[in-house]
Amino acid sequence: MSELYQIMGRHRATELPLRKPDWLKVRAPGGPNYLRLKSMMREMGLHTVCEEAHCPNVGECWEHGAATFMILGNVCTRNCAYCAVAHGRPPVFDPSEPAKVADAAAKMQLKHAVITSVDRDDLPDFGAGIFAETIRQIHAQVPGCSVEVLVPDFQGNEDSIRLVLDASPEIYNHNTETVPRLYKKARPGGRYARVKEIFRFAKAYAPHIPTKTGIILGLGETNEELLATMEDLRTVDVDILTLGQYLRPSAGHIALDRYVTPEDFKMFRDEGMKMGFRHVESGPLVRSSYHAWEQVQAAGV
Repeated sequence: MSELYQIMGRHRATELPLRKPDWLKVRAPGGPNYLRLKSMMREMGLHTVCEEAHCPNVGECWEHGAATFMILGNVCTRNCAYCAVAHGRPPVFDPSEPAKVADAAAKMQLKHAVITSVDRDDLPDFGAGIFAETIRQIHAQVPGCSVEVLVPDFQGNEDSIRLVLDASPEIYNHNTETVPRLYKKARPGGRYARVKEIFRFAKAYAPHIPTKTGIILGLGETNEELLATMEDLRTVDVDILTLGQYLRPSAGHIALDRYVTPEDFKMFRDEGMKMGFRHVESGPLVRSSYHAWEQVQAAGV
C-alpha cells in the first residue's frame, strides 16, 4: 500500500449529520425549458434517466437543453440496492423508439446525446440492437451530434458489445458503480470482474472509441478502496471517470455511509489525473452524464 493511502486512512463518518450538507442542496427544477422538455418527452412517450433516477441536476441540465434518454422502457430486470429505477418484468419495448429519440435530439438541437437503458436480461441481445439503431438514427438525423452510450453489462456478452461498438458511438460508457468488496451488497446482479472484461474487450475491439465509467461514493467504500479501484480501471485503459455522491432514494435502499467533502472529491480528481485518466469529473453532485458535453471536449473527443 502506497504512502498516500496510509496517510489518508479510512476517512469514514461514524455519524451522519442530521441535515444534508449545503454543498448537496440544489434548486427544485421548474424553469421554462425544463417544463417544455418534460412535456415533449411525455408527448413522444420517451423516458429519461434524469427523472427515473431522481438526478439532482435535472433542472440545470434540462435548462441547458441536455438530457439523457433512457431507452427500452423504465422497468429494470435487476434490483440494485442503490438505484431508484423500478424493477420487475419489463413491458415489450417500442421498436420505433430509436427514431423517436433521434427526433427528440433534433428538436432539442443537441450537440451531444447520451443514451442509456435499464438492464434487459430478458432480451436475446440484452437490448444491444436497439442501442445500435439509436446511435445510427441520431447520427443520420442530427449531423454533428456526438453520441455517448451508457450501457448495461449485457451479461458480458461480446456479441452484444460488438454490436453497439459497430454503430460507432463517440463514447462507450459502462458504470462500475462501486468498489469490488461492495458488489454483492450493492449490485448483486453485477460482477466487478465482468466490468473489467467489458472494458478490456471494448478497447481491444475498438481502440479508437474512448471508454468511460462512473463510481458513486458513500456506499461504505474506504478511500483506499476507491483509489485502488481507480488504478485497477486504468489497467484496462478506461479514459474518462466520473465520481459523485450517493443520495439514498428511499428508506428501502442501501443506507448512506458517509458524505464525501468537496475537498476529498478534488483530491480524488487530482489523483485520477495522475493515474492517466484523460478526464475526471469529480464532485458531490456529479452523475455519469452530468456536463457530459464538457467531458467530451475536455477529453479531446
